[in-house]
Amino acid sequence: MLDNYGRKIEYLRISLTDKCNLRCIYCMPEKGVEKKCHNEVMKCEEITKIVKAAANLGIKKIRYTGGEPLIFKGIEELVYNTAQTPGIRDIGITTNGILLNDLIHDLKQAGLKRLNISLDTLKEDKFKKITRYGDLNKVLRGIEKCLSLGLTPLKINTVLLKGINDDEIGDFINLTKELPIHVRFIELMPIGEGVKFYKKSAMTSDEVLERFPNLIPIKSLETSTAELYRLKDAKGKVGFISPLSCKFCRDCNKIRITSEGMIKPCLHSQEEVDIKEYIDNEVLLISKLKKAILSKPQEHKIEVNKRSETKRMMFQIGG
Repeated sequence: MLDNYGRKIEYLRISLTDKCNLRCIYCMPEKGVEKKCHNEVMKCEEITKIVKAAANLGIKKIRYTGGEPLIFKGIEELVYNTAQTPGIRDIGITTNGILLNDLIHDLKQAGLKRLNISLDTLKEDKFKKITRYGDLNKVLRGIEKCLSLGLTPLKINTVLLKGINDDEIGDFINLTKELPIHVRFIELMPIGEGVKFYKKSAMTSDEVLERFPNLIPIKSLETSTAELYRLKDAKGKVGFISPLSCKFCRDCNKIRITSEGMIKPCLHSQEEVDIKEYIDNEVLLISKLKKAILSKPQEHKIEVNKRSETKRMMFQIGG
């Protein structure tokens, strides 16, 4: 389906929960999040109905996010149901990787096609500092398992944090030499907890490229949010996601749904469309989804305001 600016909207990101088993310093408050009542968040069968309605409007790609999506009860069943939905061609998950080693085999069997792992450091002590108490080795074992199962190319999302992990940028880039891994550096966004770190720790993609002139630019897909590069003869790629220094609104092809059933036509907009009460009425549900797509703004203004307009935290949206 086309929005009012001629963009073909075919990608839906669904946040399954705003809970997480980590407390990353730029993402989530140290105390965690307030527990929601059972009826406040969507269940597996409700999400399946939304996916089916979205497919009727031309959505082809689904990505499940969080919080941490792998703590969602019934994630394997949900992936299987999604894979069985006519019109859905691509299913991905963005995860912190803590539970990957235990779940990835079943998820692949269920129909998972793509995996993004959020990882901001390759050092154990720094991992504990950034995540507040996570175990890096669990993530590394999960990555090894994914590679052994052939779930490639495997994407690693690394938020650029000046003074915190910028000394490891070269280490992340070097991962792509011998492994089918795509490392994607993401500019820190002034949203939620990230506002506290933005002034001191924000770093642009151009700063990285200046430090690593050996990265060779390669062609990106039109709808890709990442500008792609690679090292000579490397098996993997290096991407840069630059929502502030080089925003990609013109080619944005996605909408988002929160775990409570609120559609966000734009990540940084305050506008939301409540669809939870229409989930059991396919006609009205499709109508609401269509309305949300048509209300998608032309662009965000985060680079001007230096702050997102949304009142939600990043863990409530799923990026």
